[in-house]
Amino acid sequence: MNRLVLSGATVGAALILVYTGMMAAADGITKFIAGGYAAPQLFVLSSALVMAFALAGAKAHEAGPGLRIRSRKAMAIRSVLTVIASVAFFQAFRLLPFADVFLFIGLIPLIAAVLSGPVLGETPRPAAWAALALGAGGILFLMPGGVSNAQAGHAWALLAAVTGCGSMLAARVIAKAERAPLAQVFWPNAALMVAMAVALPFVWKPMTMIDMGWVTAYATALFAARYVVAEALRLLPAYVATPLMNLQFVWMVVIGFLAFGEIPTLGTWAGVMLVVGSGLWLILEEHLGRTRVIPAE
Repeated sequence: MNRLVLSGATVGAALILVYTGMMAAADGITKFIAGGYAAPQLFVLSSALVMAFALAGAKAHEAGPGLRIRSRKAMAIRSVLTVIASVAFFQAFRLLPFADVFLFIGLIPLIAAVLSGPVLGETPRPAAWAALALGAGGILFLMPGGVSNAQAGHAWALLAAVTGCGSMLAARVIAKAERAPLAQVFWPNAALMVAMAVALPFVWKPMTMIDMGWVTAYATALFAARYVVAEALRLLPAYVATPLMNLQFVWMVVIGFLAFGEIPTLGTWAGVMLVVGSGLWLILEEHLGRTRVIPAE
């Protein structure tokens, strides 16, 4: 029995490693595409591919819920926030060093912990506020001269973190009411494709087959990552899986150096340590709080 548990945990940890690599690769492709194309071109093409993957998955599992959704209001909110977050992350990757954006990605679970109270009716713990404050302090290491030295990229990244967090919370609202993973993928991407298609005629540039291949790789990585992390969270407790997701920063440093010649500054490393540390503190506090609760016999 212990051997089976260990095997499952090992597989789960390996899947988290694969997930972080996929997400970092998708982010790297975003930064690469942002250097030559506008956001609508990437998102129309990639969203169409992701929707096709979701449709194929629904057809392969006809007995499941497919693309049907009952939580339409929550899905509408999730879709709008996904559109905003996608564009904001695109602009952030275009304007900021690759690894710097990770600090804002790392803030998302901290913001979620604070907002889970008013959004999900969960009681926010004081540790959540403290962890968020500590993580926000880490962002200041990107701006040695203070907030007055903030750049447009920082504003885009912060907007992406907040709206991305809102999209995640909307997903949790939907998941509490129904299990519809393919719908959670399909409809936000449909909204993204429609919204970006409006601007596409004004920014379209001829795309080489190589660049189209990068867009296909981006869509494939995003779609696969969502399924990989779902399986990983089935095999691993969330308090174990979440710290492992911070390995994404390592991938981003490697990709940033190899693909873009970027070397993180000391301020970036210090900020990441604070953001990651605050997240680990929050996870540990939650885990210890649960272990204090002794079920009634």
